[in-house]
Amino acid sequence: MIDFVQSVSMVVSIAQANPNPGVDVDIGAPTGLVSGAVVAFLTTLVVGTILVAVAPAYTERMMAAVLEDPVGGFLYGILSLLALGLLTLLLVITIVGIFVAIPLGLAAYLVWSVGAAIGYLAIAERLVGRDDGWLTPLLVAAAINGALALTGIGGLISLCVGAAGFGIVLRDALA
Repeated sequence: MIDFVQSVSMVVSIAQANPNPGVDVDIGAPTGLVSGAVVAFLTTLVVGTILVAVAPAYTERMMAAVLEDPVGGFLYGILSLLALGLLTLLLVITIVGIFVAIPLGLAAYLVWSVGAAIGYLAIAERLVGRDDGWLTPLLVAAAINGALALTGIGGLISLCVGAAGFGIVLRDALA
């Protein structure tokens, strides 16, 4: 009798955990990819537009630097990103350093956004030129970033382009 009661209680607890065991629909991955692509598109478009409107000479100079030394910019960017991640982790572990880690993370994200936008603008300018102004390269750069984010595996390419731009911008700021 005790075995029967244990079996029934196990079946009841399994039924409570998942009342519809045959129906399990998960649409999280496609939704996540689409929202990530939209955010990537809009971030590149907005940051690129601000860069072009506020500092066009700086933007052109950084785009030229990315095209001139993409591997050096990538290595500098990826190593800086790893160092920033380790530093942020160490600051968070100390508890008191959280007050420094949060602004550091926000500043790193801002520099990453600027660097990635510059990297994509450099690629877009190579593809479509800038004879008609900045609108076409801005839209192409944003579309490339959004399309890469939409594919999922394009995140690795996005990381490389962003790291190259991040490295160039960071190296210029620290020089």
